[in-house]
Amino acid sequence: MSLKILQICIMLSKQKNSAQIGFYSSFEEQLNHSHPLYILANRIDWNVFEEAFKKHYSATQGKPAKPIRLMVSLLILKQLRNLSDESVVGQWAENAYYQYFGGEKLFSVKPPCVPTELVEFRKRIGEAGSELIFKESIRINGKDADDDNLSGDTTVQEKNITYPTDDKLYKKIIRNVRP
Repeated sequence: MSLKILQICIMLSKQKNSAQIGFYSSFEEQLNHSHPLYILANRIDWNVFEEAFKKHYSATQGKPAKPIRLMVSLLILKQLRNLSDESVVGQWAENAYYQYFGGEKLFSVKPPCVPTELVEFRKRIGEAGSELIFKESIRINGKDADDDNLSGDTTVQEKNITYPTDDKLYKKIIRNVRP
């Protein structure tokens, strides 16, 4: 009789308590491995950005910078989701996949930075840095990476704006002066 009770206790202790999952499993284990951002995070060569952008930072002077992967990931997410700087920073604090994509190991409810830091980062890396991010996205997306030129739709649509001219002003004065 006591042997059966012992077996039941052992079996019960092997069950996972859902409340403990957050404390004992890694952030990576909690996410869906087939989610597009999870897959993309593991396909991007983040070291390319680390090596290219570290020259823009000082090891001894100034305020410690945000991780390069975090800042690059925020710029990529901003473009992927067509968001403003404020929106991408706000959504990052709510989305575990955004945080994993940015290299976080633990979930955080605090924003990763203030939106103006994205502006400063874009200025720091310049056009060459933006081009590097673009090239990495092309490399990941397959055979289109072989193209040397990029074609973009630059169609300009005329806006319905009129500018005051003397002729228009004269006509307006005449209309308003007539009884």
